[in-house]
Amino acid sequence: MALMEAEQEELMRLLGSVAQGNRKAFQQLYERISGRMYGLCFKLAGQQELAEEALQDAFIRIWHHAGEYHSERGAPLSWMMTIARYRTLDLMRARKVRQTAGDDLLEHVEDERHGPLEASLHQAGSAALTGCLEELSEVQRDSILLSYYRGFTHDELAEALSSPIGTVKSWIRRGLIALKRCLER
Repeated sequence: MALMEAEQEELMRLLGSVAQGNRKAFQQLYERISGRMYGLCFKLAGQQELAEEALQDAFIRIWHHAGEYHSERGAPLSWMMTIARYRTLDLMRARKVRQTAGDDLLEHVEDERHGPLEASLHQAGSAALTGCLEELSEVQRDSILLSYYRGFTHDELAEALSSPIGTVKSWIRRGLIALKRCLER
């Protein structure tokens, strides 16, 4: 436990330095967590190219938004992994739209505004929702975020998560029950 806390404190220190524009701290941060973040991106995307792009985008966002991290949002590693997760999901969704659309004009339709999850996290109760989402298992959290905040159907979820549709439905149901319990505390 003490080792985990020490790692989180070190990540918090590095994030603070990154927020001040310290490139060496950014390099150290990258060296510490890029492997874990890439693993998450690859697990979600299932494609090396997309995972690498998501990882790069996530670190660009961390560089530009490190000053926005606050410990009330959760552990620094969780905050950064969430950035990587959302970026991967956004890229998956964008590529799916481009692949199925067959119309070059639709590439320019992508909405760059924050989605419902980002908006709801910025409203009252964001710390509680973030904390409750972090309490879910990774598959439950991913299933819920992809389904409710990215608009994936159960079939799309099963394909994206490489799991049977019944399993995906079960993850969502159990995750929502756990979220409801957590938010009612």
